[in-house]
Amino acid sequence: MVFSTPAGRFRLLALAEAVSWAGLLLGMFFKYVVVFDEIGVKIFGPIHGVVFIGYVLVTLLARDPLQWNARTLVLALIASIPPFGSVVFERWATATGRLETPAAAQLG
Repeated sequence: MVFSTPAGRFRLLALAEAVSWAGLLLGMFFKYVVVFDEIGVKIFGPIHGVVFIGYVLVTLLARDPLQWNARTLVLALIASIPPFGSVVFERWATATGRLETPAAAQLG
């Protein structure tokens, strides 16, 4: 189950954060370029806000179980700022083994 591990929760929120960014960017495109209507921003703005806060919380809660050092934590938090940065960080963290739960934590 995705929610059963800190890494799974982090991966899910990283993807959701990127998808909500895409929705917000699309809403802004329609607002300022296509139809000059705020409906897209009114819908995706609050969604992105909630998902962003969830990403930050899950990131902070993942630090100890995944044994992230301060540098990794700061990179994960900074990754939430640019569009799709959370997915870039998640791919990097997966490739470098930072989303693997240490064996001792899995037993306890």
